[in-house]
Amino acid sequence: MDLIEETAYRWRIQPSGAMRVPGIVFATRALIPEVAAEQSLEQVANVATLPGIVEASYAMPDVHWGYGFPIGGVAATDVARGGVVSPGGVGFDISCGVRLLVSGLDRARVAPSLGALMDALDVAIPRGLGRGGVWRLPGERELIQVLLGGSRFAVERGFGVERDLARCEDGGALPGADPAQVSDRARERGLAQVGSLGSGNHFLEVQVVESVYDERAAQAFGLSPERVCVMIHCGSRGLGHQVCSDHVRAMQQATGRYGIEVPDRQLACVPADSPEGRAYLGAMAAAANYGRANRQLLAEAARDAFAKALGTRELDLLYDVSHNLAKLEPHEVDGESRILCVHRKGATRAFPPHHPELPPEFAAAGQPVLIPGSMGTASYVLAGVEDGGAFHSTCHGAGRAMSRHAAARRIRGSALRADLERAGISVRARSERELAEEAPFAYKDVDEVVAVCERAGLCRRVARLRPLGVVKG
Repeated sequence: MDLIEETAYRWRIQPSGAMRVPGIVFATRALIPEVAAEQSLEQVANVATLPGIVEASYAMPDVHWGYGFPIGGVAATDVARGGVVSPGGVGFDISCGVRLLVSGLDRARVAPSLGALMDALDVAIPRGLGRGGVWRLPGERELIQVLLGGSRFAVERGFGVERDLARCEDGGALPGADPAQVSDRARERGLAQVGSLGSGNHFLEVQVVESVYDERAAQAFGLSPERVCVMIHCGSRGLGHQVCSDHVRAMQQATGRYGIEVPDRQLACVPADSPEGRAYLGAMAAAANYGRANRQLLAEAARDAFAKALGTRELDLLYDVSHNLAKLEPHEVDGESRILCVHRKGATRAFPPHHPELPPEFAAAGQPVLIPGSMGTASYVLAGVEDGGAFHSTCHGAGRAMSRHAAARRIRGSALRADLERAGISVRARSERELAEEAPFAYKDVDEVVAVCERAGLCRRVARLRPLGVVKG
């Protein structure tokens, strides 16, 4: 593989073979994956072979190996010119994303009651593999409303306030959802899990604003030093996983009918405007809305826990944004506006200041971009910038550097819990094994990942947050 260092923060994979565009990797030398040992760069090159792809196959500094697409990958295809959609470009946890709530309290006010708050959250937040959620839907009629309405349906049922919706990507509901394309098995898996955190790298953290880098943007976002926040990271649970599985299988059967050849069967794809493409996009949007309702319900559970432990439900939503989606967006290519199917898999949308989809109060600052760190390390609030590259996208987190199995071999969950408690981070976890799998050393350095994105011109830093307490599956 011909990998060229263009700048200190940008590398280029020269087109070869069936590649239609170059691969562009945003990374320092320290973050660039080992070509021989890490398949993610090969996946970047494979994505560059997709029909209709424009500009480049992009990889963020948190890139690592995934299903078909690398996690941390961005690719856009031109819909009117046969551009494809690929479920591998979204992944199995459709609309996995981050929500940040800002309290009216500072750390000094919360610290004496932190144990009580974490105990209340421990009870209030359903989590763990396969566990049920806050809201047990009585039947498929209500589930369909979730798939169509997302966060809006949850707010209409009393879980949240209207202001929450203005601070959600797409107003809390991705248009174009088609519940008819969601299989019976996916619906069955979704009935009992809405309003649950899940397992793996998903979490709820009580955080404190440690540093502010852009005071004007921070003021627009309601952030100030020592302010306590709550970050929620989760997705569409078993329903989203099943939607991906179902449509990958359908596309693997259909790819050949459209004369499409891909170097990896996991890159199964069809034209975005084909019947199979439209079916996937409709099912994906429905799963995305499930994920958004999921985070809305968890936010209300967090508000209830704050009320119980601290006597206030004041947790204002800063923003909610996904980092696993394929969306139809207008972008300029070769001097003309085109509708592109933008795949972001482990990459976060980062719209610039004055973008028409931003709430008015964020117009001057740009879109809030929420970047969770690994457990026990910092998280960031960033903002989109003018002329941001990769179709206005940036990283989504620290990115794994070690497998879950390897992490669990290196440390026991009980030892990690003790380490975190000694560092002043209160831990509530259901599984010692999963706690060990998510050890901070299993991830890249989130400070370096964010610095690369900022220096490469993809975003700018607004604030750095560090954890006070973490709730895990």
